[in-house]
Amino acid sequence: MEIDLPFIWAGIIAFAILAYVIMDGFDLGIGILFPVLARESERDLAINTVAPVWDGNETWLVLGGGGLFAVFPLAYAVVMPALYAPLVAMLLGLIFRGVAFEFRWRSPASKRFWDKAFIGGSIVAAFSQGVALGALVQGIEISGRAYAGGWWDWLTPFSLLTGVALVVGYALLGATWLVMKTEGQVHAHAVSLAKKAAFGTLGLIGVVSLWTPFLNPIYLERWFAWPTAIFSAVVPGFVLISAGILFRGLNGRSDVTPFVAALSIFVFCFAGIGVSFYPYMVPPGLTIWDVAAPDESLRFLLVGAAILVPMILAYTAYAYWVFRGKIDPNEGYH
Repeated sequence: MEIDLPFIWAGIIAFAILAYVIMDGFDLGIGILFPVLARESERDLAINTVAPVWDGNETWLVLGGGGLFAVFPLAYAVVMPALYAPLVAMLLGLIFRGVAFEFRWRSPASKRFWDKAFIGGSIVAAFSQGVALGALVQGIEISGRAYAGGWWDWLTPFSLLTGVALVVGYALLGATWLVMKTEGQVHAHAVSLAKKAAFGTLGLIGVVSLWTPFLNPIYLERWFAWPTAIFSAVVPGFVLISAGILFRGLNGRSDVTPFVAALSIFVFCFAGIGVSFYPYMVPPGLTIWDVAAPDESLRFLLVGAAILVPMILAYTAYAYWVFRGKIDPNEGYH
């Protein structure tokens, strides 16, 4: 039986992107929530909750981007020039955020400045990711095997909407993370923030979901033609179930449940995007097989991925296990 290597690699890249979104999403969310964490002690405690894991979370971004370049070079060559502006903005935001993370502790005199850099870097990175996603969903103009659009094709009302949606969604992840990791006044504040972010996230998901099918006839057919139309009921249904579990957890005693439920919302939304996209890597014209590298290259790289991905999963799981539970306000990153 012949192995469909492009399909397998598409799954690996999709998994890496999803892993990045759900892992780096909550620590970007901490930065997004910084302006509403009024007291310095709250900010210090919030940043201490992500100190052991934040840089490791970005491993998945490297894997996803590097894998796209190596495995789907044509997709990389088309997507990069189409999305230069938001992707460069994202990288600059992540750089500022990473520097601020270190310097706010090392330079007390300029801590206020580095707090602003942390907030700005987090918001810019999250918004840019959402804009890039929206621009990709709405489609990239291609002529032959090259990008044929303009410099500003990525900037549309839909892409701006998805940018805002991802910022609010990351804020939800950040708030539910704080619910899980803190106690006392910070915990109570995080519960209140999580409820507000949840309403905003669900509302924006609804608007984006209603808009998406009308961006492309392929999406419209995929969501409303049989048998794929079944996903147009199943995916939103799972999102609503996750939302119900989220609010029940926020009103109950389980501090872990809201975070898991928020992650589930992201997973099901990601699945919805996959339903719309497949089998296209660069909609509306390039499929997974159109943009894939030769099978010899895919086979060689798959050996490395079979070793590397389990290693990343293992050390990530170990790090989260070691730093599990509530954080002690008197200990942390200094």
